[in-house]
Amino acid sequence: MLKITFLEFFFRGIPESFLFIFATYTFSKIAINKKPYVLSSVLLAIIIYTSRCLPINYGIHTVFAFVALVILNVLINKIEVFKAIQLGVFTIVLQFICEGINILIILYVFGLKMDDALSNNVSKLLYTIPSIIIFATIVFSYYYILLKRDKLKRIY
Repeated sequence: MLKITFLEFFFRGIPESFLFIFATYTFSKIAINKKPYVLSSVLLAIIIYTSRCLPINYGIHTVFAFVALVILNVLINKIEVFKAIQLGVFTIVLQFICEGINILIILYVFGLKMDDALSNNVSKLLYTIPSIIIFATIVFSYYYILLKRDKLKRIY
């Protein structure tokens, strides 16, 4: 079981869920529709938080997050099933890459050991924020490019 504090849920879980749903909109080149976007993001955050509280092995929560991301994108955001699966895989892999970059920064730029960086909830939260920032920078940059080129389609 992964123990997640309310602080982590509020400052990491919720923003990450909003970012995951935003990424799926962006990479599918669909303009954001606020109501389904907010609803699916909040539901994703709740599902991820709940799955992390279950007595399951580490890593299984990622599978739950993936399944939830796909289902929410199909049912609420009206993205086709196959495309939602592709986007879910792409989004999670991109997030893992961003977390890998963050780990390299922690290890080689800050010279810290991962055990030290993740030793308590506050330092864990602070040292994992750069991966969200890297991920957000990639997603928002691509969205901005699509917006400028008028490549976003409306499906609602």
